[in-house]
Amino acid sequence: MNVAKGGYRVFSANSTPACTELSKKITERLGVELGKSVVYQESNRETRVEIKESVRGQTIFIIQTIPRDVNTAIMELLIMAYALKTSCAKNIIGVIPYFPYSKQCKMRKRGSIVCKLLASMLAKAGLTHIITMDLHQKEIQGFFTFPVDNLRASPFLVQYIQEEIPDYRNAIIVAKSPSAAKRAQSFAERLRLGLAVMHGEAQCSESDMADGRHSPPCVRNTFGHSGLELPLMMAKEKPPITVVGDVGGRIAIIVDDIIDDVEDFVATAEILKERGAYKIYVMATHGLLSADAPRLIEESAIDEVVVTNTVPHEVQKLQCPKIKTVDVSMILAEAIRRIHNGESMAYLFRNITVDD
Repeated sequence: MNVAKGGYRVFSANSTPACTELSKKITERLGVELGKSVVYQESNRETRVEIKESVRGQTIFIIQTIPRDVNTAIMELLIMAYALKTSCAKNIIGVIPYFPYSKQCKMRKRGSIVCKLLASMLAKAGLTHIITMDLHQKEIQGFFTFPVDNLRASPFLVQYIQEEIPDYRNAIIVAKSPSAAKRAQSFAERLRLGLAVMHGEAQCSESDMADGRHSPPCVRNTFGHSGLELPLMMAKEKPPITVVGDVGGRIAIIVDDIIDDVEDFVATAEILKERGAYKIYVMATHGLLSADAPRLIEESAIDEVVVTNTVPHEVQKLQCPKIKTVDVSMILAEAIRRIHNGESMAYLFRNITVDD
């Protein structure tokens, strides 16, 4: 039976077996079985969810990892949450290690803040709480009308550096753009290492994207009233690529929160090699590794890419042996246990600062 002490149950909302691996690891640590449910796609690609056991009055945790088919995974989560809500579950808590659409959390031109829309959809479907990890922007928590626990993977990555990188004391932490400098600084301070920042025309950070809505310029109207002549903002012109910090003869460790398209990481690695770094690691929480990422990594100057298992990437690992995985099921399982037992979550955020 999947009835844990005090009445909580754990379900997986994924329809593909590869995406249930993290769910199995979490339930093994908790000592419970996955809830009995069926999630599948019909011939017309509609998602269907069937709950195969009673959940009345129970606290339910839905574990949903996000594969490449992001929109299908979202629908699976929404439909399962709504099915549990209509089956009279007491609380429905989503465990979403990688929160999708998190990069679309700012207004761009006449676009939309899709992350806010997704937060509203999850609340409407019946979720009452979310456990996630390393949100792309911490301010995303403000989009929700219910509690959000944003766990950190950095302790696991720091431990990997200390245990798996020989002579890590001769390493330097690298931010591939100024926008990633805070995260890199956090790693550098905890490992007592130096910090280097990439800056220049080869970088294209999110902060440089055109913001606001493009409107036509003010013109003189036919009634003779002069239009407002607002001061014109000068266009940005980035300097030639530079590395702020000495990487010569050092191990370079590039840190970020997401590795998706890897062109920027590959370009950064080449520059670091030119500057004298003799070994290059890339570390991130979420390894999306889209498109030709495995091939590009294999052919690049990068020696190793280390990501957690918040996103399934077994296929990419088969294509590129440089990709290594750090298991974070321990902290997710502990978060579930503490929330169910009403214990403080402070233990999971020991020594975590605002910049982490």
